[in-house]
Amino acid sequence: MRRVRVHEIEEAVKELTIKANYEIPEETLIIFKKALEEEESPIGKEVLSQILENAKASREESSPYCQDTGVTVVFMDIGQEVVIEGGSLEEAVNRGVKRATEEGLLRASMVWDPVFERKNTGDNTPAILHTRVVPGERVKIIVAPKGAGSENTSRLAMLKPADGWEGVKNFILETVEKAGPNACPPLTVGVGIGGNFEMCAILAKRAILRPHGERSGDPLIRKIEEELITEINKLGLGPMGFGGTVTAVDVKVEMMPCHIASLPVAVNIQCHASRHQEKEL
Repeated sequence: MRRVRVHEIEEAVKELTIKANYEIPEETLIIFKKALEEEESPIGKEVLSQILENAKASREESSPYCQDTGVTVVFMDIGQEVVIEGGSLEEAVNRGVKRATEEGLLRASMVWDPVFERKNTGDNTPAILHTRVVPGERVKIIVAPKGAGSENTSRLAMLKPADGWEGVKNFILETVEKAGPNACPPLTVGVGIGGNFEMCAILAKRAILRPHGERSGDPLIRKIEEELITEINKLGLGPMGFGGTVTAVDVKVEMMPCHIASLPVAVNIQCHASRHQEKEL
C-alpha cells in the first residue's frame, strides 16, 4: 500500500497546468513539421510556419501559447493500492489550478452561473476532473486545457443502429465541416463510439490524448481512423480555415460496447495546439 499526499497532487496539477499552456507537446510539433511538408496551399504553408514560430516563442518566453487558456480538464488514473491522504482530492486539484492561474499569468475563463449573470470565478476553477481506479500503486495525472473555440464545435449524437458506419462517418464529417475555422485547424479529431450518452463523450476526449500518429491496435478501428483522416482532409478547410490539404493532423477513435437499441457517437474537436501534459506520482 502506497500513500500519496494531496499536496503532491496539488503541486503536480499546478506544474502541469502551466506547462501545458506554455509548451506544445514535442510530438505535436513533429506532426506540424510533417504537415508543413505535405500542405499544398502556399497560405496553408505560411500558417503552419507561423504556428511553429508561435510554439517556439511560447516555450522560450514562458508565456501562454494561446490567450484562451481554457477549461482545465484533469484525467487521473489512481492505482487501487494507493491511499490518498491529507484532505480532499478535488479541492487539491482546484488549488493546483488556482495557483497555476495566478503564478502562470493564465486567463481566468470560468463563470459560476452559465446562464444569467455569468460572473467570473476569478481563478479558472473549478476544473473538470475525471478519475478511474486502475491496478497498481501509482497516480497518473494528465492535464489538458481545452479552449472554447474547439470545444464549442464538438458534438454528440444518439444515432440509430440502422445508421451504421455510413451514418457515423457522415456525422463526423459534418461536425468537422461545421467547425470550419472556428476550431483553429489543423485539428486533432477525437471520436468516441459506443457506451452511452456520457461515456461516448469521455471516450472522444480521452482519444485526443493518445500520442500523435499512434494508430489503434485494433485493425478495424485503425482502418476507420485512416479512412476518416483521408475524408476530413478532402474537405479542404486547411490550416486556420484558409484552405488547403491539411485540415486535420490526426484522427483517433475509441470504441466500446453499447446497448442493442443505441449507437452513441461523440466528436471532440481539438485545436491545432492539442495542449496536454502528464506526470506519474
